[in-house]
Amino acid sequence: MNNLILIINTGNTSTKIGLYEDTKPILVESIKHSDVELYRFDNTNSQKNFREKIILDFLKRKGIETKDLSAVAARGGLLRPLESGTYIVNKKMLNDLIQAPWGYHASHLSAQIGYSIAQSVEIPCYIVDPISVDELEPAGRYSGHKLFKRAMYTHALNLKAVAKKYSKENNLNYNKITLIVIHLGTGVSISIHKNGRMIDAIDPKEEGSFSIDRSGGLPILQIAKYIIENKMEYQTFEKMVFGSGGLYSYLNTKDFMKVESMYKKGDRETINVVNAMAYQIAKEVGALSTVAKGDVHAIIITGGMAHAKFFVDLITERIGFIATIKLYPGEDEIRALAEGVSRVLNKEESPKIY
Repeated sequence: MNNLILIINTGNTSTKIGLYEDTKPILVESIKHSDVELYRFDNTNSQKNFREKIILDFLKRKGIETKDLSAVAARGGLLRPLESGTYIVNKKMLNDLIQAPWGYHASHLSAQIGYSIAQSVEIPCYIVDPISVDELEPAGRYSGHKLFKRAMYTHALNLKAVAKKYSKENNLNYNKITLIVIHLGTGVSISIHKNGRMIDAIDPKEEGSFSIDRSGGLPILQIAKYIIENKMEYQTFEKMVFGSGGLYSYLNTKDFMKVESMYKKGDRETINVVNAMAYQIAKEVGALSTVAKGDVHAIIITGGMAHAKFFVDLITERIGFIATIKLYPGEDEIRALAEGVSRVLNKEESPKIY
Protein backbone atom coordinates (compact mmCIF):
# COMPACT_ATOMS: atom_id res chain seq x y z
CA MET A 1 0.00 0.00 0.00
CA ASN A 2 1.26 3.47 -0.89
CA ASN A 3 2.12 5.93 1.86
CA LEU A 4 -0.56 8.56 2.46
CA ILE A 5 1.09 11.89 3.27
CA LEU A 6 -0.62 15.04 4.55
CA ILE A 7 1.22 18.21 3.50
CA ILE A 8 0.85 21.53 5.34
CA ASN A 9 2.28 24.84 4.12
CA THR A 10 1.16 27.90 6.09
CA GLY A 11 1.68 31.35 4.59
CA ASN A 12 0.89 34.85 5.80
CA THR A 13 -2.65 34.88 4.36
CA SER A 14 -3.23 31.27 3.30
CA THR A 15 -2.98 27.66 4.38
CA LYS A 16 -2.05 25.23 1.62
CA ILE A 17 -3.02 21.61 2.13
CA GLY A 18 -2.02 18.60 0.08
CA LEU A 19 -2.69 14.89 0.20
CA TYR A 20 -0.29 12.61 -1.66
CA GLU A 21 0.16 8.88 -2.16
CA ASP A 22 3.94 8.97 -2.00
CA THR A 23 4.69 11.37 -4.90
CA LYS A 24 1.27 11.12 -6.57
CA PRO A 25 -1.09 14.02 -5.77
CA ILE A 26 -4.62 13.17 -4.64
CA LEU A 27 -5.72 16.69 -3.79
CA VAL A 28 -4.17 20.11 -3.25
CA GLU A 29 -6.02 23.16 -2.00
CA SER A 30 -5.16 26.67 -0.82
CA ILE A 31 -7.44 28.20 1.80
CA LYS A 32 -7.30 32.00 1.95
CA HIS A 33 -7.56 33.91 5.24
CA SER A 34 -8.98 37.41 5.28
CA ASP A 35 -7.48 40.28 7.26
CA VAL A 36 -10.61 40.22 9.42
CA GLU A 37 -10.00 36.56 10.31
CA LEU A 38 -6.38 37.08 11.28
CA TYR A 39 -6.61 40.52 12.88
CA ARG A 40 -7.98 39.08 16.14
CA PHE A 41 -4.77 37.13 16.80
CA ASP A 42 -1.94 38.79 18.70
CA ASN A 43 0.81 36.94 16.83
CA THR A 44 1.54 34.06 14.48
CA ASN A 45 1.75 31.42 17.22
CA SER A 46 -1.74 32.24 18.49
CA GLN A 47 -3.19 31.23 15.10
CA LYS A 48 -2.22 27.59 15.63
CA ASN A 49 -5.56 26.21 16.88
CA PHE A 50 -7.54 28.28 14.35
CA ARG A 51 -5.57 26.96 11.39
CA GLU A 52 -5.40 23.40 12.72
CA LYS A 53 -9.20 23.27 12.93
CA ILE A 54 -9.43 24.50 9.33
CA ILE A 55 -7.17 21.64 8.21
CA LEU A 56 -9.04 18.99 10.20
CA ASP A 57 -12.40 20.28 8.94
CA PHE A 58 -11.07 20.19 5.39
CA LEU A 59 -9.98 16.55 5.76
CA LYS A 60 -13.36 15.65 7.23
CA ARG A 61 -15.21 17.25 4.30
CA LYS A 62 -13.04 15.25 1.91
CA GLY A 63 -13.70 12.00 3.77
CA ILE A 64 -10.07 11.61 4.87
CA GLU A 65 -9.46 10.13 8.33
CA THR A 66 -6.23 11.03 10.09
CA LYS A 67 -5.79 7.40 11.22
CA ASP A 68 -5.20 6.49 7.55
CA LEU A 69 -2.23 8.85 7.23
CA SER A 70 1.34 7.51 7.10
CA ALA A 71 3.08 10.81 7.87
CA VAL A 72 2.73 14.58 7.88
CA ALA A 73 5.03 16.84 5.84
CA ALA A 74 5.29 20.46 7.02
CA ARG A 75 7.08 23.44 5.55
CA GLY A 76 10.19 24.34 7.54
CA GLY A 77 10.85 27.83 8.86
CA LEU A 78 13.57 30.05 10.28
CA LEU A 79 15.60 27.53 12.27
CA ARG A 80 19.30 27.36 13.09
CA PRO A 81 21.54 26.75 10.06
CA LEU A 82 21.00 23.21 8.78
CA GLU A 83 22.20 20.83 6.09
CA SER A 84 19.74 20.01 3.34
CA GLY A 85 17.47 17.07 4.04
CA THR A 86 14.30 15.78 5.63
CA TYR A 87 14.12 16.33 9.39
CA ILE A 88 11.81 14.69 11.89
CA VAL A 89 9.93 17.28 13.92
CA ASN A 90 10.77 17.02 17.63
CA LYS A 91 10.22 19.07 20.78
CA LYS A 92 13.50 20.95 20.35
CA MET A 93 12.52 22.09 16.86
CA LEU A 94 9.04 23.07 18.01
CA ASN A 95 10.50 25.17 20.79
CA ASP A 96 12.72 27.04 18.31
CA LEU A 97 9.77 27.61 15.97
CA ILE A 98 7.65 28.98 18.81
CA GLN A 99 10.39 31.09 20.44
CA ALA A 100 11.72 32.18 17.01
CA PRO A 101 15.26 33.27 17.97
CA TRP A 102 16.10 33.62 14.25
CA GLY A 103 12.93 35.53 13.40
CA TYR A 104 9.22 34.86 12.94
CA HIS A 105 7.69 33.43 9.77
CA ALA A 106 4.19 32.16 8.98
CA SER A 107 5.68 28.79 8.01
CA HIS A 108 6.45 28.18 11.71
CA LEU A 109 2.82 27.15 12.15
CA SER A 110 3.19 24.28 9.65
CA ALA A 111 5.29 22.04 11.90
CA GLN A 112 3.37 23.04 15.04
CA ILE A 113 0.09 21.95 13.44
CA GLY A 114 1.62 18.95 11.69
CA TYR A 115 3.19 17.65 14.88
CA SER A 116 -0.12 18.00 16.75
CA ILE A 117 -2.02 16.03 14.10
CA ALA A 118 0.74 13.43 13.81
CA GLN A 119 0.90 12.88 17.57
CA SER A 120 -2.84 12.28 17.73
CA VAL A 121 -2.50 9.21 15.49
CA GLU A 122 1.08 8.25 16.43
CA ILE A 123 2.75 8.92 13.09
CA PRO A 124 5.87 11.00 12.30
CA CYS A 125 5.90 14.60 11.18
CA TYR A 126 8.74 15.93 9.02
CA ILE A 127 10.03 19.14 7.48
CA VAL A 128 12.03 19.23 4.24
CA ASP A 129 14.76 21.72 3.28
CA PRO A 130 13.72 24.61 5.53
CA ILE A 131 14.47 28.27 4.81
CA SER A 132 17.63 27.98 6.93
CA VAL A 133 19.37 25.31 4.81
CA ASP A 134 23.00 26.44 4.99
CA GLU A 135 25.76 24.51 3.21
CA LEU A 136 28.13 27.42 2.67
CA GLU A 137 31.75 26.61 1.99
CA PRO A 138 34.17 28.15 4.55
CA ALA A 139 35.30 30.94 2.21
CA GLY A 140 31.69 31.97 1.67
CA ARG A 141 31.11 32.45 5.38
CA TYR A 142 33.26 35.58 5.60
CA SER A 143 31.36 38.88 5.49
CA GLY A 144 34.21 41.37 5.41
CA HIS A 145 34.24 42.19 9.14
CA LYS A 146 35.04 39.82 12.00
CA LEU A 147 31.95 40.86 13.98
CA PHE A 148 29.61 39.57 11.26
CA LYS A 149 29.31 36.41 9.22
CA ARG A 150 27.19 35.52 6.22
CA ALA A 151 24.23 33.19 6.65
CA MET A 152 21.85 31.62 4.15
CA TYR A 153 18.10 32.12 4.34
CA THR A 154 16.67 31.23 0.94
CA HIS A 155 13.79 29.52 -0.87
CA ALA A 156 15.75 26.30 -0.27
CA LEU A 157 12.79 23.93 -0.66
CA ASN A 158 12.06 25.06 -4.22
CA LEU A 159 15.71 25.61 -5.15
CA LYS A 160 16.63 22.05 -4.19
CA ALA A 161 13.48 20.53 -5.70
CA VAL A 162 13.93 22.00 -9.18
CA ALA A 163 17.65 21.18 -9.19
CA LYS A 164 16.83 17.53 -8.49
CA LYS A 165 13.96 17.59 -11.01
CA TYR A 166 16.24 18.91 -13.75
CA SER A 167 18.86 16.28 -12.93
CA LYS A 168 16.33 13.46 -13.05
CA GLU A 169 14.76 14.64 -16.32
CA ASN A 170 18.19 14.77 -17.96
CA ASN A 171 19.53 11.50 -16.52
CA LEU A 172 22.12 13.36 -14.50
CA ASN A 173 23.36 12.72 -10.98
CA TYR A 174 22.57 15.79 -8.85
CA ASN A 175 25.44 14.78 -6.59
CA LYS A 176 27.97 15.05 -9.43
CA ILE A 177 27.09 18.24 -11.32
CA THR A 178 27.08 22.01 -10.76
CA LEU A 179 23.92 24.05 -11.23
CA ILE A 180 22.88 27.64 -10.63
CA VAL A 181 19.24 28.02 -9.59
CA ILE A 182 17.36 31.34 -9.61
CA HIS A 183 14.08 31.65 -7.69
CA LEU A 184 12.17 34.68 -9.00
CA GLY A 185 9.58 35.23 -6.28
CA THR A 186 8.64 38.07 -3.97
CA GLY A 187 12.25 37.66 -2.96
CA VAL A 188 14.97 36.57 -5.38
CA SER A 189 17.11 33.67 -4.14
CA ILE A 190 20.09 32.73 -6.33
CA SER A 191 22.06 29.61 -5.44
CA ILE A 192 24.89 27.45 -6.71
CA HIS A 193 24.68 23.67 -6.20
CA LYS A 194 27.83 21.57 -6.50
CA ASN A 195 27.97 17.81 -5.95
CA GLY A 196 24.63 17.78 -4.12
CA ARG A 197 25.30 20.75 -1.82
CA MET A 198 24.11 24.36 -2.06
CA ILE A 199 27.58 25.76 -1.47
CA ASP A 200 26.70 29.45 -1.79
CA ALA A 201 23.62 31.58 -2.31
CA ILE A 202 22.29 35.11 -2.30
CA ASP A 203 20.10 35.67 0.78
CA PRO A 204 17.16 37.81 -0.47
CA LYS A 205 16.66 39.16 3.03
CA GLU A 206 19.79 41.27 2.96
CA GLU A 207 21.96 40.57 -0.09
CA GLY A 208 22.01 40.73 -3.85
CA SER A 209 19.38 42.02 -6.23
CA PHE A 210 16.33 43.93 -5.13
CA SER A 211 13.06 42.16 -5.86
CA ILE A 212 9.34 42.86 -5.64
CA ASP A 213 9.33 44.15 -2.05
CA ARG A 214 12.87 43.52 -0.77
CA SER A 215 15.78 45.88 -1.14
CA GLY A 216 18.57 43.31 -1.33
CA GLY A 217 22.07 44.63 -0.81
CA LEU A 218 22.21 48.37 -0.07
CA PRO A 219 25.11 50.88 0.27
CA ILE A 220 26.15 50.21 3.86
CA LEU A 221 27.46 53.65 4.85
CA GLN A 222 24.39 55.41 3.42
CA ILE A 223 22.24 53.01 5.45
CA ALA A 224 24.12 53.62 8.69
CA LYS A 225 23.90 57.39 8.24
CA TYR A 226 20.18 57.22 7.41
CA ILE A 227 19.33 55.12 10.48
CA ILE A 228 21.29 57.37 12.84
CA GLU A 229 19.97 60.64 11.40
CA ASN A 230 16.37 59.38 11.54
CA LYS A 231 16.77 57.61 14.91
CA MET A 232 15.11 54.51 13.52
CA GLU A 233 14.20 51.40 15.51
CA TYR A 234 15.42 48.11 14.06
CA GLN A 235 11.90 46.84 13.36
CA THR A 236 11.01 50.03 11.49
CA PHE A 237 14.07 49.81 9.28
CA GLU A 238 13.57 46.07 8.70
CA LYS A 239 10.03 46.68 7.45
CA MET A 240 11.25 49.49 5.20
CA VAL A 241 13.76 47.28 3.36
CA PHE A 242 11.99 43.91 3.74
CA GLY A 243 8.36 44.25 2.73
CA SER A 244 8.34 47.87 1.59
CA GLY A 245 11.57 47.95 -0.37
CA GLY A 246 12.61 46.87 -3.83
CA LEU A 247 10.38 47.38 -6.82
CA TYR A 248 7.51 48.42 -4.51
CA SER A 249 9.51 51.38 -3.19
CA TYR A 250 9.99 52.67 -6.75
CA LEU A 251 6.65 51.85 -8.39
CA ASN A 252 4.25 51.59 -5.42
CA THR A 253 2.91 48.17 -6.43
CA LYS A 254 3.72 44.53 -5.62
CA ASP A 255 1.60 43.20 -8.50
CA PHE A 256 4.09 42.07 -11.15
CA MET A 257 1.34 41.60 -13.71
CA LYS A 258 0.58 45.31 -13.33
CA VAL A 259 4.28 46.08 -13.60
CA GLU A 260 4.48 44.05 -16.82
CA SER A 261 1.55 46.00 -18.27
CA MET A 262 3.19 49.33 -17.37
CA TYR A 263 6.48 48.13 -18.86
CA LYS A 264 4.90 47.10 -22.16
CA LYS A 265 2.98 50.40 -22.38
CA GLY A 266 6.32 52.16 -22.35
CA ASP A 267 6.25 53.78 -18.90
CA ARG A 268 9.81 55.09 -18.63
CA GLU A 269 10.28 54.73 -14.85
CA THR A 270 8.90 51.18 -14.92
CA ILE A 271 11.23 50.25 -17.76
CA ASN A 272 14.25 51.68 -15.93
CA VAL A 273 13.45 49.94 -12.63
CA VAL A 274 12.63 46.54 -14.16
CA ASN A 275 15.73 46.65 -16.36
CA ALA A 276 17.81 47.45 -13.26
CA MET A 277 16.32 44.50 -11.36
CA ALA A 278 17.10 42.12 -14.25
CA TYR A 279 20.61 43.62 -14.48
CA GLN A 280 21.25 43.04 -10.77
CA ILE A 281 19.96 39.44 -10.90
CA ALA A 282 22.19 38.67 -13.89
CA LYS A 283 25.18 40.26 -12.15
CA GLU A 284 24.69 38.01 -9.09
CA VAL A 285 24.43 34.93 -11.32
CA GLY A 286 27.73 35.90 -12.92
CA ALA A 287 29.32 36.32 -9.50
CA LEU A 288 28.13 32.90 -8.31
CA SER A 289 29.44 31.25 -11.48
CA THR A 290 32.96 32.18 -10.34
CA VAL A 291 32.50 30.00 -7.25
CA ALA A 292 32.66 27.00 -9.63
CA LYS A 293 35.32 28.70 -11.81
CA GLY A 294 32.73 28.98 -14.58
CA ASP A 295 32.17 25.21 -14.78
CA VAL A 296 28.34 25.27 -14.61
CA HIS A 297 26.27 22.54 -16.24
CA ALA A 298 23.02 24.56 -16.43
CA ILE A 299 21.16 27.55 -15.04
CA ILE A 300 17.60 26.91 -13.82
CA ILE A 301 15.04 29.69 -13.48
CA THR A 302 11.95 29.13 -11.32
CA GLY A 303 9.43 31.06 -9.18
CA GLY A 304 6.36 33.16 -9.90
CA MET A 305 8.06 35.89 -11.96
CA ALA A 306 9.45 33.19 -14.26
CA HIS A 307 6.00 33.18 -15.91
CA ALA A 308 6.81 36.66 -17.30
CA LYS A 309 8.72 35.85 -20.51
CA PHE A 310 9.77 39.45 -21.12
CA PHE A 311 11.50 39.57 -17.72
CA VAL A 312 13.15 36.17 -18.11
CA ASP A 313 14.45 37.33 -21.50
CA LEU A 314 16.02 40.42 -19.89
CA ILE A 315 17.98 38.14 -17.56
CA THR A 316 18.88 35.36 -19.98
CA GLU A 317 20.30 37.70 -22.60
CA ARG A 318 22.98 38.59 -20.03
CA ILE A 319 23.72 35.12 -18.63
CA GLY A 320 23.23 32.79 -21.60
CA PHE A 321 26.97 32.65 -22.22
CA ILE A 322 27.54 30.92 -18.86
CA ALA A 323 25.50 27.75 -19.41
CA THR A 324 22.33 26.22 -20.85
CA ILE A 325 19.19 27.76 -19.33
CA LYS A 326 16.16 25.71 -18.25
CA LEU A 327 12.86 27.27 -17.16
CA TYR A 328 10.51 25.88 -14.49
CA PRO A 329 7.95 28.69 -13.97
CA GLY A 330 6.11 28.88 -10.64
CA GLU A 331 6.87 26.85 -7.57
CA ASP A 332 5.55 23.60 -6.16
CA GLU A 333 6.50 23.43 -2.51
CA ILE A 334 3.67 20.98 -1.77
CA ARG A 335 5.13 18.47 -4.26
CA ALA A 336 8.66 19.06 -2.95
CA LEU A 337 7.51 18.31 0.62
CA ALA A 338 5.78 15.12 -0.52
CA GLU A 339 8.87 13.95 -2.41
CA GLY A 340 11.18 14.59 0.55
CA VAL A 341 9.02 12.65 3.00
CA SER A 342 8.34 9.87 0.49
CA ARG A 343 12.08 9.29 0.12
CA VAL A 344 12.33 8.77 3.88
CA LEU A 345 9.25 6.55 4.15
CA ASN A 346 10.53 4.38 1.30
CA LYS A 347 14.00 4.20 2.91
CA GLU A 348 15.71 5.94 0.00
CA GLU A 349 17.29 8.28 2.56
CA SER A 350 17.45 8.57 6.32
CA PRO A 351 15.69 11.32 8.27
CA LYS A 352 17.89 13.82 10.07
CA ILE A 353 17.55 14.79 13.71
CA TYR A 354 17.31 18.45 14.73
